[in-house]
Amino acid sequence: MVFGKEIFSRQRVGTHAGANRVGMKLAAMAVCGVMSGALWAQAQQQVPDAPAPQQLPKLNTLTGVAPALPNAPTAAPITADPNAVPSSLQSTKPAPQEEEKHPDDGQAPDINSYQAFKLAPVTVQFVQIPFTVKDSKGKLVPGLTWRDVRIYENGLRQSPKFFTTDPFPLSVALVIDQSVTQDTMEKINDSLSSLQGAFSPYDEVAVFTYNNGVTKQTDFTAAQSARLGVILERSKGVGREAMMPGGGPLASAGTINNRQIDPNFNRQEQNGMQLNPPKEYHTLRDAIFAAAQSTYKVGRERRRLVYVISDGKEYGSKITEKQLIKYAQTNHVEVYATLVGDSAVPGLGFLDRIHLPMTMRDDELPRIVAQTGGQTDPEFRLKGIQASFAKITEEVRTQYTIGYYTHESPFNEKFRKVEVRVLRPGLTVIAPDGYYPSAADSKPAAVTPSAAP
Repeated sequence: MVFGKEIFSRQRVGTHAGANRVGMKLAAMAVCGVMSGALWAQAQQQVPDAPAPQQLPKLNTLTGVAPALPNAPTAAPITADPNAVPSSLQSTKPAPQEEEKHPDDGQAPDINSYQAFKLAPVTVQFVQIPFTVKDSKGKLVPGLTWRDVRIYENGLRQSPKFFTTDPFPLSVALVIDQSVTQDTMEKINDSLSSLQGAFSPYDEVAVFTYNNGVTKQTDFTAAQSARLGVILERSKGVGREAMMPGGGPLASAGTINNRQIDPNFNRQEQNGMQLNPPKEYHTLRDAIFAAAQSTYKVGRERRRLVYVISDGKEYGSKITEKQLIKYAQTNHVEVYATLVGDSAVPGLGFLDRIHLPMTMRDDELPRIVAQTGGQTDPEFRLKGIQASFAKITEEVRTQYTIGYYTHESPFNEKFRKVEVRVLRPGLTVIAPDGYYPSAADSKPAAVTPSAAP
């Protein structure tokens, strides 16, 4: 029993000791909780609050500030607020400075303005000369550069500023001669169907016909359009019958020296000798002039051409040959031609050199063509006429073009002779003989404003 009580008392002591240890742990936990709460509260108190909104200060409390640039406009005086805090900035007043005056508008020039660097306009004339180069066999010569070419105006060498071999779109005024004989007119009519194939879609064609006068069939229209095909079909003519004298010594057997000797013949043949056939009119120059006038509205970015299909005979035109050539050279119009009929036969051209006064010229067209820088292709057969269309357009598209600024005075309206030379032997240069200055070529030189220093 004593032993049991001792055990029981030890158990109670152990129980009280365990309770004491549990209480000490709880007390420690409570102390830690209090301390952590205090630390949390203290940490919460150390977090700063957001800044409170502030009001903007009154602008009239600032004093004037010196301008950033010497010529900046001076600000109006600012009234200080008596309740405002005085500013530490010192008020400065710009020193009086005289402004430079422009002679045109009385204001100082702006460095970013074009007026500050405006130069006096200078009138210049830019001249473009197309030319063709052929070898001794008449074939076109490609591959030339500006170093191979020399350009002279009135005997003085010019400095080229433009050189190109690119083809220009064509504006062609087609002139068809309807005053030729019937057999020649039939060849022309049969060849017109192949004319459109010689042009590109970028070209345009106007059509003129002439006999005793000039008729404009159509204004410029697309070269590949169906409308041009209809106009060419409508431009076919019947030609002229060959005129023969209606009399002569053997025209009537009943007359001798215009006297009736045999009453058995018809008495209406008393005037058997008739040497006055009706006159033929071939208004070639008027037709070329009307066609050249139609190309005047065409821009300089296109090649102006007058293409003539004719036998070259001329009679009855109002404009002279000199006036026609001057107009073509002034407006940069080139005349090309396909000679048909008797004029296309080799060896007959020399007869026109012994021209008799008051008679018809048989072949005036080559002279007009040569002085305007064009070319003539004589063809007698139908296939040759058809092939000449493509041949001439090929020569036009392979032309070289050189440009320069002339040194002649713009007030000098005289003819200016131009010569193009190629620094290769054995070559032939085909170019206009020269030009007359025109107002369309005169324009102010472009002025590029320089940068400000």
